[in-house]
Amino acid sequence: MKSLADRIKAARKHADLTQKDLAAKAGVSQPVISQLEKGENLQSVHLVKIASACNVRAEWLATGQGEMTDGSNSVAEVIGTYSSGAAAKVMEMLSKHGKSLRPDQQERLERAVADTLNDKPDATPPDNVIVADFSRRPLVGDEIRIAHYDVQGAMGNGKLVHDFPEMFRDVTVSQQHLRELGVTYKDPVHLKLITGIGQSMAPTIQDKDPLIVDASVREFTGDGIYAFIWQGHFYIKSLQVVDAEHFKMISKAEKLYPPVEIRIDETYIQARVLLVWNAQKL
Repeated sequence: MKSLADRIKAARKHADLTQKDLAAKAGVSQPVISQLEKGENLQSVHLVKIASACNVRAEWLATGQGEMTDGSNSVAEVIGTYSSGAAAKVMEMLSKHGKSLRPDQQERLERAVADTLNDKPDATPPDNVIVADFSRRPLVGDEIRIAHYDVQGAMGNGKLVHDFPEMFRDVTVSQQHLRELGVTYKDPVHLKLITGIGQSMAPTIQDKDPLIVDASVREFTGDGIYAFIWQGHFYIKSLQVVDAEHFKMISKAEKLYPPVEIRIDETYIQARVLLVWNAQKL
């Protein structure tokens, strides 16, 4: 199978899983699996977990090389396949410590495995996998880096889900400056920079304003502005609780975009918006 999307679909069917079942086992939302199987926005971030959930070989899933299964797909055998280089070390770390890692740490390890597979001599690169150069200058003082991703959240009628975006670059900022702006967070590693598109949240958020979000917030933590997926589309809107089963999705421009009640169990919060990083022309 030449396409990574075809291999993911074949792996799921091999394991006799629905898209919802595979999403639960891999720790992602069902729309993510749907997009992967359509060949949209493919990257290799979740390949290790998908391979494990479907009991297929990680190398086959990532590159199409070799057989789909080897009987057990154990971590030890995967390490044996890649007995040299970073892949063996990373897979060993996943085996020993994966369950206790934070999601961002697991993601970095999985990306390392996939990148190492892609660097294997004579291997065919996985489809549409984005390789970034992470070289950078040292941080100074209390500076932190915030990853700027090619994610556009619609402040209107929603955009198609973009689960595996390209990272533009890191933005280096002072934590003291963020504190002065009133931004509070537990761990700076979860801060990300995305873009709001549309006018429905104006004047709070203007079209194409960069937004600093906390990607560790995956549940409702109180009234505020969230980045979330609903009915397969990505939104940046205010959320309020209506009752035990419903949120109210609210735009600032309520005349154009009246409030809508949406089901809590169909709403997948991806982050909470902490700061609008905009500039006003003087």
